[in-house]
Amino acid sequence: MNGRAGWHRRTGALPLMYLAGLVVLAFAHPMLPTWRWLAIHMLLLGAATNAILVWGAHFTVAVLRAPIPARRTGEAIRLLLLNAGVLAVLAGGAAELPWIGVGGAAAVFAAVAAHLWWLTARLRSALPARFTVTVHYYVAAAVALLTGIPAGAWMLVTDDAARSRLILFHAHVNLLGWIMLTILGTILTLWPTVLRTRMADDAVAAARIALPLAVSGLVLLAVAVLAWWPVVTAAGLGLIAAAVVRTAIPAVRVGLAKPPESFAAWSIAAGAAWLLAALGLDAWTLLTAGGPDVAVDRFGIVLLPLLAGAVAQVLLGSLAYLLPMVLGGGPAVARERSAALDRNWAQRVAMANAALLAFLLPTGPYARIATSLLLLVALCQFLVPAVRVLVQARR
Repeated sequence: MNGRAGWHRRTGALPLMYLAGLVVLAFAHPMLPTWRWLAIHMLLLGAATNAILVWGAHFTVAVLRAPIPARRTGEAIRLLLLNAGVLAVLAGGAAELPWIGVGGAAAVFAAVAAHLWWLTARLRSALPARFTVTVHYYVAAAVALLTGIPAGAWMLVTDDAARSRLILFHAHVNLLGWIMLTILGTILTLWPTVLRTRMADDAVAAARIALPLAVSGLVLLAVAVLAWWPVVTAAGLGLIAAAVVRTAIPAVRVGLAKPPESFAAWSIAAGAAWLLAALGLDAWTLLTAGGPDVAVDRFGIVLLPLLAGAVAQVLLGSLAYLLPMVLGGGPAVARERSAALDRNWAQRVAMANAALLAFLLPTGPYARIATSLLLLVALCQFLVPAVRVLVQARR
């Protein structure tokens, strides 16, 4: 097997391990007071950040038309450092050992800083390319996370009057910076590839217009939550939403011309729709909160559509498409793997999104337990064939 396939066989397991950890946490959560915090960080810091480092490097090399490195020592060290840090953060938070968590945050910071240095080095050495804007999104995303990590580490060891504002700053910069900017930069080329069709003629121009909109909105939002200027926070979210819509227009046009026919495509499309819904809900909660403490208490209603609706669905959809393509074995084997990950895709997408909608309604505890179990089943329906694909590729 070639070097790229071997690399992705090894690194493809990393996001899946954290997603499997979420399944375990779902059953063990009554014994863990911090289970919500653990679930958020398993998904974002564990599964999503591993996927971003691995696939961000993959797409950077592809769009800049750079040679695939013969050795991936630097990338391997970054991933080892990242995961050592993530495990320390999770352990420190679960066991209430804040300084272990701070050490883990420092390791994550170092890994992402090294990733940022690698990205900028690739940009400096690359010839002009059509999709260079994708890497610019990745650079902006990494800067956002490096801004948000210190706030998270500070909150592990302090509990002062500014805590609520720091929570809002940390959550928004990391979610809408690190995660959302990466999604917008990647979808530019990934979406038409998943649909197996041509990219819209104006897609690159739309991405170039959207990037400064999104970054400006993120900066405005970050400053406004720290100062607690609710109207300005809504303006920042409005700019971010405008950036999402600007990139979505050519994507929707392509999707109408070549309708989605796979789990990957529908999962990504559903995730994008939930992202816009979450941005609107976020603006409403901030505008009507009356203060940062109330805003933090109400941020939970934003997290579900943002995490389970947007981040998780885009992550699962992307992995469902990418893993079969890069594990080697030829086109026929790739089609078999894709078919395995697509099995019952309509039921899975419909069930997950119906459960999300039902969970957001003012229902009783038993209904919430039922919808949570449906979401868990949908996750397992992805995890089981994904793990099987990786195991079979290693033989």
